[in-house]
Amino acid sequence: MSIKFAVLGAGRIGQVHARAVAAVEGATLVAVSDAVEAAARKVADSYGCDIRSIDAIAAASDVDAVIICTPTDTHADLIERFTKAGKAVFCEKPVDLDLARVRQALETVEAEGGTLMVGFNRRFDPDFMAMKAAIDGGRVGTVEMVTITSRDPGAPPIDYIKSSGGIFRDMTIHDFDMARWLLGEEVETVMAQASVLTDPEIGKAGDHDSVNVMLQTASGKHAIITNSRRATYGYDQRIEVLGSEGMVSAKNMAEANIELAGKDGFGTPPLLNFFMTRYVAAYANEIAAFVAAVADGAATPTTGHDGLMALALADAAVLSVKEGRAVRLSDVTG
Repeated sequence: MSIKFAVLGAGRIGQVHARAVAAVEGATLVAVSDAVEAAARKVADSYGCDIRSIDAIAAASDVDAVIICTPTDTHADLIERFTKAGKAVFCEKPVDLDLARVRQALETVEAEGGTLMVGFNRRFDPDFMAMKAAIDGGRVGTVEMVTITSRDPGAPPIDYIKSSGGIFRDMTIHDFDMARWLLGEEVETVMAQASVLTDPEIGKAGDHDSVNVMLQTASGKHAIITNSRRATYGYDQRIEVLGSEGMVSAKNMAEANIELAGKDGFGTPPLLNFFMTRYVAAYANEIAAFVAAVADGAATPTTGHDGLMALALADAAVLSVKEGRAVRLSDVTG
């Protein structure tokens, strides 16, 4: 049986997910909805699906699941609405920018017996999955320290920054999720520092562009996250995990996995320069995992709780910067 999908929001991430659904065996894209007619038409023409309103999709008997790619401030409402309509829900992070609203939405999903998967695509990157498999297989012993480097080639538009919730909730949130996943334990304390080093306009918008965060679990494990909105050399995505018996790391992805040598020395091709090219396989694997979970009636590999905890870590980082101290996660979760 094919799982029938609708995509809500036909912007760039909606287009990525539409492509993934169309490519996954056992899934069919039947509808798309977007307030911008041209964006919806682009997806409809590309994949042969209908353009429908949100109301029509909620009432449709031929839609089993929805993928929410709309603005963040609509996510929680749509999760509740489509859960109550009996649809399985995949939602791009974050569920909301307010922890209390996230909890409310998750309570609705639980009460309705619904299915919710939150989009943390990096867990589904082939290299990061291989790293996790090595850790789970005992190849590095007990995990002790995780180091995550995540730097964008350039900042998003200022209008986006003003509504994104800030760098910790928009950018570092992916790394918070990866840290939890790789540490294998919940984080107890957060210490963050943040600056404006790349563009003063980002500071005027109330945000930062350069941050470092140290996380510590109750057992003393550490994760260090470094983020920047400016990496002139490309999209910098690296992870290293140190264990009691070894180390495993994932390096950057370049346009080709070659090394050039000549009279001027050694060189390599440029790094992939955009998240949608760097994480093509991750997005495809993510949707395939959601389809499999819906088809089997199984738990989704990333959950609403994962979304809640990543946002809580972001909130703790914001508070740490504001007050210049280490923040216990319980300070923000209550």
